[in-house]
Amino acid sequence: MRVDDFDFDLPRRCIADRPAVPRDAARLLHVTADGPVDRGMRDLPGLLHPGDVLVVNDSRVIPARLHGLRTRPGVDPLRVEIMLHKAEGGPRWRAFARPGKRLKPGDAVDFGGGFRGEIADKSPDGDIGVIFDREGAALAAALERCGEMPLPPYIHRPDGADERDRTDYQTVYAREDGSVAAPTAGLHFTPELLAAVDARGVERIAVTLHVGAGTFLPVKAEDTADHVMHSEWGTVSAAAADRINAARAAGRRLVAVGTTACRILESAAGEDGRVRAFSGETAIFMTPGYRFRAVDRLVTNFHLPKSTLFMLVSAFSGLARMKTAYAHAIATGYRFYSYGDACFLEPERTQG
Repeated sequence: MRVDDFDFDLPRRCIADRPAVPRDAARLLHVTADGPVDRGMRDLPGLLHPGDVLVVNDSRVIPARLHGLRTRPGVDPLRVEIMLHKAEGGPRWRAFARPGKRLKPGDAVDFGGGFRGEIADKSPDGDIGVIFDREGAALAAALERCGEMPLPPYIHRPDGADERDRTDYQTVYAREDGSVAAPTAGLHFTPELLAAVDARGVERIAVTLHVGAGTFLPVKAEDTADHVMHSEWGTVSAAAADRINAARAAGRRLVAVGTTACRILESAAGEDGRVRAFSGETAIFMTPGYRFRAVDRLVTNFHLPKSTLFMLVSAFSGLARMKTAYAHAIATGYRFYSYGDACFLEPERTQG
């Protein structure tokens, strides 16, 4: 399909700079075969059936944006920004840098407080390799101390992320460090909303997909068939897979919270619809025509024009239906993207 098929006019006023307060006060657009229905996030338990399985992504956002001073013998120090985007194991990360062109392999970067890194390499794609002077818990602690939350570029924050963002840009059920962007559909959940979901008789299962900065990269190809999807690391435990398969065998619906939970579930699902234990990289790319194997319903935020995420929701609910829903959302003041409102999507082809 042509990438332009997924374009629509999105006024800047629609992109939220702060989340709803409290989180579960966000609006929820129920996208059905009969058209969009206006609701709120607190209506979600009523849209779920007793016995449904709500699958959440428990990845935790790390403070992945770092500011430091490049040092090189015989050259003046240079202020740089390092945006981590993918762990490579131990002390090694891939990152984007500004000004990247002025960095060379072997350059040292001082982030303050004795925390340092070294530029290991520069790739043809424009990112860099960074080797830190520590790893594991010590590296995590240094990032918490020196890093900023990696807000997406469309959120206006002249002085960078603030202390409020450290809480706002994290789900209440985040457990596993590794994301450099939030699994944003989960940002709407509060302990009270989760308690209401539980009281409805809905089972909750956690999977993990560490969201990379590639989620923000534009699609530059003219045709979706020519787009190279970024990869992200995720896992579905054997215990989670067993619980999911038992639920689906009993005819219960699988409701994914977010495109990230959807991507890891579909990556772990076989042609027969059974979900297997999974651990590794996935570059799954869903566009209209994709047959969903595992996910029956989807909770998700509103996405940007021509993005891979809008392509995914169009694959799930149908491009025409999603364009109608988004036109309604824009006309009635819904808030878009990471800190925006949410949708509850019915599939284009009913799966239960």
